[in-house]
Amino acid sequence: MSYLMIVVLKVAQLFSTLLTVYMWVVIVSALVSWVNPDPYNPIVRFLRNATEPVFYRIRRWLPFVVVGGFDLSPIVVIVVVQIASALIDRLVFDMALNARMMGSLSTYLVG
Repeated sequence: MSYLMIVVLKVAQLFSTLLTVYMWVVIVSALVSWVNPDPYNPIVRFLRNATEPVFYRIRRWLPFVVVGGFDLSPIVVIVVVQIASALIDRLVFDMALNARMMGSLSTYLVG
């Protein structure tokens, strides 16, 4: 397996991990929104700054996610992040499998 392939695989794994971390940020932000937190708390400000732009875009593109006063945009974000993470994980698996197959094939052809 070439060094470039290893770097590409690790970058894809890093991106998948970052998506998982963002999913947890969305979950914590949704849970914090159920209580009335202090808006000047640095943690609350971070959570709002990290999630509110994405929630706003979801609400604008899909106006039906606000149902009876309940904002379901965090659920949409979680589903999209899960799908993207699964696709990236599958891509990494396929790339690693192809790289291994190409390596064993070249060994077979040369040796």
